[in-house]
Amino acid sequence: MGEETETKAPSDRDLRVSDDEREHVVGVLQKAIGRGLLDLDEFTERTDVALAARTRGELNAVLTDLPGLIHRDVLRQTVANPYVTGPQMFAPGQRIELNAKYSALHRTGAWLVPQAMLVRNKYGATKLDFSAAIIEFPVVHVELDIRWGSAEIIIPDTASVDLNQITEIKYGGIEDKTRPNGLSGNPRFVLSGRVHGGSLSVRNPRHGLFG
Repeated sequence: MGEETETKAPSDRDLRVSDDEREHVVGVLQKAIGRGLLDLDEFTERTDVALAARTRGELNAVLTDLPGLIHRDVLRQTVANPYVTGPQMFAPGQRIELNAKYSALHRTGAWLVPQAMLVRNKYGATKLDFSAAIIEFPVVHVELDIRWGSAEIIIPDTASVDLNQITEIKYGGIEDKTRPNGLSGNPRFVLSGRVHGGSLSVRNPRHGLFG
């Protein structure tokens, strides 16, 4: 009898990556240059590496030293990130609720974003800043129930927004300040729900000395 050979399962780092994953990482690098974490030469060099990457290990290598900016597959690997400590990943389709009343409701920095959320606030200001958030889903659904308060949504430069499912704006208005950039828009934020007695503003992050 011949000798049996043991087949070892490949690690996550050895798995092949798709064109969509490469494009996603390039979008993350664009966000990094907008925040001043990379200069133009570094961005160009890392973009070339990302576009030529064949495995997750090669692809994620261009992001490991960028705080608060992370590719959705990095969290499944042992990559150190000072902004992420033992993250609890959301399951696909999982929906969470954020609730406030007579107070501000803010989410900013490197917070973990679920695929769907319901945001309720009455008599308070709401600010959801996704510009440095950890987003592992290509589409994020945000249902708003805002009453007598303003809502501000900040999305990454590489993202897109869909406001067509906002069913009611009463005693207020919607202002979309996002900049078309010719990219496919990843991730895509789908906003729905209602804003009663207040305004809804959607914009990209401000770049400059005063943010």
